[in-house]
Amino acid sequence: MTRRKIDHVGIMVKNMERAIQFYQEVVGMELKGRLAHPDMSISLAFLGFGGSDETELELIKGYNDNLPEEGKVHHFAVTVDDIEAEFERIKQLNVPLIDEEIVTLPNGYRYFFFRGPEGEWVEFFQR
Repeated sequence: MTRRKIDHVGIMVKNMERAIQFYQEVVGMELKGRLAHPDMSISLAFLGFGGSDETELELIKGYNDNLPEEGKVHHFAVTVDDIEAEFERIKQLNVPLIDEEIVTLPNGYRYFFFRGPEGEWVEFFQR
């Protein structure tokens, strides 16, 4: 059985700087990194509490600014050891895919999204 844990939770924001400041100053998180998504209209920031194997908070700007308040949490992600094997397994289960292929970020992390039973977004993520 492969190791699994919640990797991160994604929250959509309209103002990245204000959101980073809030999570640093109010929640006490530290900024662990920022990067541009391959879709250049989207920017990402990752915050955490300093642990190397913790669940992180991902701030997402530019994806969709029109969600209702209760829809700001975009997805949750589960760490997987072999993203290719998991992608093939999910396809075999006929689970609705959101991504038709595995996406690779500039830092080498790889992911894909699929839908849960209520239409929620689930991400399998490999660092």
